[in-house]
Amino acid sequence: MGTVRNPNRSFEDVRRHRLARAFGAAALLAGVAACGSDVADSDADASSDSAGAAADRPEIVVTTNILGDVVAAAVGDLADVEVIMPLGTDPHDFAPSARQAEAMENADLLIVNGANFEEGMLDIIANVADSGTEVFSFADQIDLLEFDGEHGHEEHSDEDHDEGEEHSDEDHDEDGEHSDEDHDEGEEHSDEDHDEHGHEDGDDPHIWTDPTRIATAVAALESEIAALPGVDADALSASFGAYLDELTALDASMEASLEAIAESDRVLVTNHAVFSYFADRYDFEVVGAIIPSLSTNAEPSASDIDELAELIEAEGISAIFGETTQSSALPDALADEVGGTVQVVELFSESLGEEGSGAETYTEMMQSNADLIAAALSS
Repeated sequence: MGTVRNPNRSFEDVRRHRLARAFGAAALLAGVAACGSDVADSDADASSDSAGAAADRPEIVVTTNILGDVVAAAVGDLADVEVIMPLGTDPHDFAPSARQAEAMENADLLIVNGANFEEGMLDIIANVADSGTEVFSFADQIDLLEFDGEHGHEEHSDEDHDEGEEHSDEDHDEDGEHSDEDHDEGEEHSDEDHDEHGHEDGDDPHIWTDPTRIATAVAALESEIAALPGVDADALSASFGAYLDELTALDASMEASLEAIAESDRVLVTNHAVFSYFADRYDFEVVGAIIPSLSTNAEPSASDIDELAELIEAEGISAIFGETTQSSALPDALADEVGGTVQVVELFSESLGEEGSGAETYTEMMQSNADLIAAALSS
């Protein structure tokens, strides 16, 4: 796996470490010259070759720790990978430090989730792209699900929009509901409202909950990294191929775990709208979310909670799925309101887990979620 740097490590720490390593190498070479040992010469040459190889590796920076693990696993030891968001971070709130912003700009390649997922980093990402740094967006490589806060998700692609589907610009102009004139007049779907309430509608950015979509983006990433200076294209192809095989095996394993759930029980109530790609892939229905938004920055209303409680009770839903990166207060309150035997199960949604959690890598996280959902809905 590629070298994943500690996101909390300061630039000054890195500089001091590099200086210490340089002085140490110089001292070692001086000692070798003094003793004239052939063995030491050989060791010094090997050390120099290794240091040279490390210096030649491209610098890749990834915004989220989930995609950071995916990228590091795919590239192996052919690149250095720095992850910006620490474990347990809510990506909707996170803003990088000045050093992290500098690392993003100085990278050979910046990799982002995209689809406006990194809410607190959008300006920085745009500035990095404007500075000339290559930016690769996972979301740009796949067909995204469109989220409508009132009507749920509909799958769409650029081709669909080009063909004049239901949500085309022409339709909006004809019915007048979302025309430019309405936006200018400050109607409820203005950009200002989106800023206040988060992702109430638009493209769903939670793409990693479907490993087949991640595999599609990973395959596209290979050619992007192969174009970087100093990359062995053949070795990269082998490394990416092995990881794509892992993703294929993960998808099959998750499907096998979820087979225990009856079709009638394949319903999800979640903390916020985060598992729609999972539902789309594995034939589930997301019947409601406590926070009916793509962002955790939005807030539920009392009527939303009441309606969701009534739905859970009427449908006999046995579990509410919370998130490890969010407080369990809202799911617990909803479960208390419903009463009965409904349980709250925390899933790994927007961050990998800490050491020992069973969700330390992307593949472990996804398998863990599948197992937790299967245990909650098949009992």
